[in-house]
Amino acid sequence: MIYAYMRVSTPQQTLENQHYALLKFADQRAWRIDRWVTETGSGAKPATERVLGQLLDQLTAQDTLLVTELSRLGRRLMEIMQLLARLLDKHVTVICIKEGLEAGDTLNAKVLAFAFGLAADIERSLIAARTREALAQRRQAGQHIGRPRGSFSKQTKLTGRDEEIQLLLQKKVAVSAMARIMGVHRTTMASYITSRGLRGQ
Repeated sequence: MIYAYMRVSTPQQTLENQHYALLKFADQRAWRIDRWVTETGSGAKPATERVLGQLLDQLTAQDTLLVTELSRLGRRLMEIMQLLARLLDKHVTVICIKEGLEAGDTLNAKVLAFAFGLAADIERSLIAARTREALAQRRQAGQHIGRPRGSFSKQTKLTGRDEEIQLLLQKKVAVSAMARIMGVHRTTMASYITSRGLRGQ
C-alpha cells in the first residue's frame, strides 16, 4: 500500500500545498495513494505521541510512505534518523519529495539505515560522556551536585517571612496553627522550618 502523510503545526495552517505536491508526485509515477494520513501538531513532540506513531506501527514490508519533506516527520534530526532506520528495518520504502530521498530495500538504503543507527548511538554516547565530564568537573571544583541542601528551589508564600516564623516558634505556636496563619499546608510549613534551620529559643 502507498501511504501519504501530511502534518501542519497549527490549525491555522493549510495542508493544501502538501496535498498538491504528493498528488503531483504520485501522478508522475502513475501511482494511486491508498491512504491519506493527516495530523495537526508540533513536530517537536515524540512520534509516539502523534498520529505518526500509530502509522509507523501499521506499516509493513513492501508499503511505501510518502511525505513532502523530512521536517514533516519531526523537528529533531536524531529522531528523524531513528524513524527512517526503523522503517528501513521493516522494509518500508520512504520517499521525501523535497530532499529527493528514496529509501527502500536496496543496498544504499541498508547502508543509510546503518549510518542512521550508528549516528544515534554515537550521539547518545557523546551526551553521556559530556554529562559525566561536567559532573566530574563540578565535583573537582567542590560544587554540590543536585538540589542545594536544606533550601527551597523556588519562591513560596513563606519566603522572606523567617523572622515572623521565628517569633511564632518562640511563642510555642503549633506548626499546624502557623500553617493556617501563613496560608500554607502544614507539611509545607514543617519542611520550610527544617530547611531554614528555624527553631524556638
